[in-house]
Amino acid sequence: MSTRNNLVTLLVVAVATAILIQNAGTADTYYVGDSLGWQVPPGGAVAFTNWSSQYTFELGDILVFNFTTGQHTAAKVTKEAFDACNITNPLSIETNGPANFTLNATGENYFICTTSNHCAMGGQKLSINVTSRAESPSGNDAQPPPPPPPPPPSSAPPTAIATFSLIIFMSITVAFLS
Repeated sequence: MSTRNNLVTLLVVAVATAILIQNAGTADTYYVGDSLGWQVPPGGAVAFTNWSSQYTFELGDILVFNFTTGQHTAAKVTKEAFDACNITNPLSIETNGPANFTLNATGENYFICTTSNHCAMGGQKLSINVTSRAESPSGNDAQPPPPPPPPPPSSAPPTAIATFSLIIFMSITVAFLS
């Protein structure tokens, strides 16, 4: 085989490997409320209940709360705080939007907005059940939604990082074979 054929074969293998690595056991990213985003929902809390019922959330998945900084927050809270819309002692809170939460605990996870009375007045609250990857039902047809409009330019999406890494790898490979 010529050097050119070796290079083409190596590049095909590298791309296939990168795709397999990216798709094997990766976490899913869910945009809370899809195009509605994280806001006081029309119709109350049922909007987020209906949204979450479409998906199976697993350890390591990421919830993205799209909101405008200064207008909302995303806070992880206890069940008691969730039920009462108690905003005083969240387990964790993100005040800058969009906010990302990696799901790192199985069972019920609770989120509310701590701005003003958004939780109490309009149901800006979300409860989800998180399973471990081994517990997840096989053949789950629910797929994460396509992402809403892109977040601010300050955050690079994981696919951009994977693509950049692949380009670096391919450049090193070409340099090595030359």
